[in-house]
Amino acid sequence: MQLIILYLALYLTALGTGGLKSSVSGFGSDQFDESDPKERSQMTNFFNWFFFFINIGSLGSVTILVYIQDNLGREWGYGICACAIVIGLVVFLSGTRRYRFKKLVGSPLTQIAAVFVAAWKKRDLQLPSDPALLFNIDDVADGLKKKKKKQKLPHSKQFRFLDKAAIKDPSVQEANKWNLATLTDVEEVKLVLRMLPIWATTVIFWTVYAQMTTFSVSQATTMNRHIGNFQIPPASLTVFFVGSILLTVPIYDRLIVPIARKVLKNPQGLTPLQRIAVGLVLSIIAMVAAALTEIKRLRVASSHGLTNDPAAQIPLSVFWLVPQFLLVGAGEAFTYIGQLDFFLRECPKGMKTMSTGLFLSTLSLGFFVSSLLVTIVHKVTGNKKPWLPDNLNQGRLYDFYWLLAILSCLNLAIYLVFAKWYVYKDKRLADEGIELEEAEPTFH
Repeated sequence: MQLIILYLALYLTALGTGGLKSSVSGFGSDQFDESDPKERSQMTNFFNWFFFFINIGSLGSVTILVYIQDNLGREWGYGICACAIVIGLVVFLSGTRRYRFKKLVGSPLTQIAAVFVAAWKKRDLQLPSDPALLFNIDDVADGLKKKKKKQKLPHSKQFRFLDKAAIKDPSVQEANKWNLATLTDVEEVKLVLRMLPIWATTVIFWTVYAQMTTFSVSQATTMNRHIGNFQIPPASLTVFFVGSILLTVPIYDRLIVPIARKVLKNPQGLTPLQRIAVGLVLSIIAMVAAALTEIKRLRVASSHGLTNDPAAQIPLSVFWLVPQFLLVGAGEAFTYIGQLDFFLRECPKGMKTMSTGLFLSTLSLGFFVSSLLVTIVHKVTGNKKPWLPDNLNQGRLYDFYWLLAILSCLNLAIYLVFAKWYVYKDKRLADEGIELEEAEPTFH
């Protein structure tokens, strides 16, 4: 019975976390009017400090809560978490009357599917030479137009095959969303498609991130972790990781942003894509540092005759691992906030939750790619000279880190190509002389 309750609690936690993570950032961004330059700038600050306080919680969990659980019992740890959640819920509900709630415009997945289906059905029809002849919001009946409440988007020349979804086919007796879409609906789907290359090229960062909780911790278990009489638990090195994030966010907000504003003439400082690029560069440097540290560790192990003893403590301070934790932590601060800002700003109205889910999927895919790479490396290197044996002192973990550094460099080159190709939504609208509109909020 106790095991059933435990698994039920874990599944409820996973369910709640999934719903919270995919909704809270999108809901937070809904509180700002993107058409107002001041509120648009405030939204960037919101992303920075939102991520900062998430990591304050992480720091508390790996320090204070771990201490309480070890010394007072796990029931105290779980009880404190439960109380914190209840307090958070009360505080959240207390602001209900002040929140801005955006009107829903239907399921984004249904819209995407409908555009593709309509385009496929009319694949044999010829596109008109003038895009103005395509079906658009202006052609929708007044009642339906009021229901939709969408920003009219200009026509783009990319993914032209989807434009066929907006062709008015005279042979169709009764139009519906599965055989006729507005040009704005088509352009919203194109917005999502344009984000996919950026989405794909950020997965590798989270593959690097995965090493901080796996092989880096394994390295720490073999090294000297003593500070006087106190021995640092290997997993507690994540304190440096979280600490790096907590330092990077305020340094970026108070120091880098003002400088970037003057140099780049951008009120946001760095654009979301530039922030992601900085994070990717830091992850490459982190893997180089990790490889060099591992080479140093193996040399010390060899010189002391500890290569064949997996349980031996190598006389090398665990603080040699700190640079890779600091670099990946700083990289996460840039990449996470850049991704969050990018996917929420650039997604169509009404697709913020889906866009957040798309962003969060890069984290899970990063860990999946990490597991896949480990499996491939095991099969390729075999048992004779394995890179990743159970006894790391006999392995070549540094080659695995070099592999990740090379893959990250190739990924960065591809990312920069797509980042250069990408045109921000507000610039696209400004070039067409269209002002960014804010979806009409409702207050409760």
